Amino acid sequence: MRVILASDHGGVNIRKEVANLLEEMNIEYTDLGCDCEGSVDYPDYGIPAAERVANGEFDRGILICGTGIGMSISANKVKGVRCALVHDLFTAKVTREHNDTNVLAMGERVIGPGLAREIAKTWLQGEFEGGRHANRVEKITSYENK
Repeated sequence: MRVILASDHGGVNIRKEVANLLEEMNIEYTDLGCDCEGSVDYPDYGIPAAERVANGEFDRGILICGTGIGMSISANKVKGVRCALVHDLFTAKVTREHNDTNVLAMGERVIGPGLAREIAKTWLQGEFEGGRHANRVEKITSYENK
């Protein structure tokens, strides 16, 4: 599995925690940053990361900003991306099993580093169940391809 990781200024600390987790899990990843203290615009990091998932360069993406909302909105504008904003373990599990999400968004100002690591781990280990869920995901893909 290859993962792309990105954040704006509001998600730098959790992004570093998630990078450590990826290393511990022996998952190959690329970190797009940002590595700044000043304010930056989340679409400048979220959209390029999402595009690289959509074009198949990466299997999954993890995006972090202050709330996760801006990153999730930005990522979901990219055709082929199914990004979920997650702040609990149950949602992390189910969004992979039922929605086959390929991008995860989290908010550093909403959750702490320990929970962020557990969410990312749960999401990364999750598998799409297919079945009745495949039909639903296909409806989204069909609409997106109109």
